[in-house]
Parts: sequence; structure tokens; C-alpha cells
Amino acid sequence: MFELPEYLTLAGQMNETLTGKTVRKGSLGNSPHKFVWYNRSHPEFQGLSQGKTVGEARVKGRWLFLPFEPGYVLVLGECGGKVLYHPGGSPLPQKYHLLVEFSDGSALSVFTQMWGAMELYAAGEEQERQYIKGMRPSPVDPTFTQEYLDALVIELSAVEKRSAKGLLTQDQIIPGLGNAIAQDILFVAKLHPRHPINQLSARQTFDLYSSIRRLVSEVTACGGRYDEVDLYGHPGGYVRLMDKNSAGKPCPVCGTVIEKMQYLGGACYFCPNCQV
Repeated sequence: MFELPEYLTLAGQMNETLTGKTVRKGSLGNSPHKFVWYNRSHPEFQGLSQGKTVGEARVKGRWLFLPFEPGYVLVLGECGGKVLYHPGGSPLPQKYHLLVEFSDGSALSVFTQMWGAMELYAAGEEQERQYIKGMRPSPVDPTFTQEYLDALVIELSAVEKRSAKGLLTQDQIIPGLGNAIAQDILFVAKLHPRHPINQLSARQTFDLYSSIRRLVSEVTACGGRYDEVDLYGHPGGYVRLMDKNSAGKPCPVCGTVIEKMQYLGGACYFCPNCQV
């Protein structure tokens, strides 16, 4: 699944490659998938997108907004799989969940292996969509400060029990983060996935904030994770410290064997010595 760094990479590449292109034809998927969400019928999507000009893409959490000007916004949310650019003259994919063909012969395709929203809204109406409306600040927003995270931890601790992993991956509390990047964030912050956030010291909260900002920046600078591809089909350059390939191997810091456990709906990889 794409997380914030992958969406930021895709948006930047779209702005280099797609901005100003005119939509010749927009098509919804030709490969049925019950976990792909559309808000338009096939004829509706085609009619509303035709002749529109691509504007500047932007990202909020795990949602990408691509303006179809005038008047509309294509929203890609919570997706995994491939979002690919096809230069003019190159073959188009046989199967897709979204295909936008441009007047210069190039195209944009989306194919998801898990789930995702692919929706076209009248400009502004996308802000009322569930999961977008009322979204908290993401790690690249100016309001995501150390003081904000301190206050967030205090707020959540007053009403519920939540772990460090839960803070990073559940309920869009910190939009844009997911299970993959959370593994390295927790490792760099030296926090066990189960560590209760109501027991975080001031130093640990500082380290967690620094780790979030550092990892999001680093993974984005690398063009995303190695097991995801960018707009041009190239894999990202960031190799995770804590993933399936590290389980059973020595910790890169202390040499203790990396462990794996299932927790909060996904696998966790951690050093039992470094992470407390």
C-alpha cells in the first residue's frame, strides 16, 4: 500500500509530467474489483473528464488530489498497486481500474491489488468525503510540530489506551503513515510497538517526533520504498531496516536477533533489546 512518501513521490512526478495535459478520454476499470470505490458511472466519468486540463497534484495523508480543470478533482485514496504514466506510442495495460488518456497520446493508468478510492468530485466537494473531512495534520504539514504531537499524545492518553504502533497506524491519527514506515519509525525512536503512549517520557515523545519527520523525509527523498513503484514504473530506493527480510537477522545497532510478531492487524519487526 502506498503511504505518504509514495504519494508525495507520485504527486511530484505528476506535476512534472501531467500538468497542462488535456484529457481525451477517461475510463473506469475494465477489471472488476469489489474493493475499488468509484462515485461515478462509466458514462458519467467519461463525460465529466473529457476535455479537462490537468492541474497541480497535491497530497494529504494517503490521499492524492489531481485537478481536472475547470471544476473537478480526481481523488486517489488509500491505494496500493501501480499508478503509471504511459508516454505516447507505448502500449496501454490490458487490465486497469482507471485509465485517463490524453490528447497527446500519453495516458495515466491505475491498478490496485488490494483496495482504493478512484473518484471524481466537483471541486471542493472532495473535502466532504469520509476520511478527508476533518483530517488531522500529516507529518509534512506546517502544523505538525513537536508541540502538536505532545498535545496529541496527552489528548489520546486521557480517553483511551493506545500503543505506539496504534498511534502511528490506526484511525488516521497521523495521516499518511502505515504499517511499513511505522516499523522503521519505531526502531529509530527505540520504541517497542506495544509501548503505551501514556507512558511516553518527554524524551521519548521528542525522539518519536524526530523519527517521524526524519523517516518521512528520507523515504520521500529516495522516491519511496523499494517494494513500491513510482509513476514511471521504477522501484523506490528506500530499503527498510525492519521488514520481512530483517526477521531472524542481527539488529544493525546491537546485534540482537530481530523478532517478528503479529499485532494490530499486521506483522511487526523489532529489536527486543533496542526497542522498549
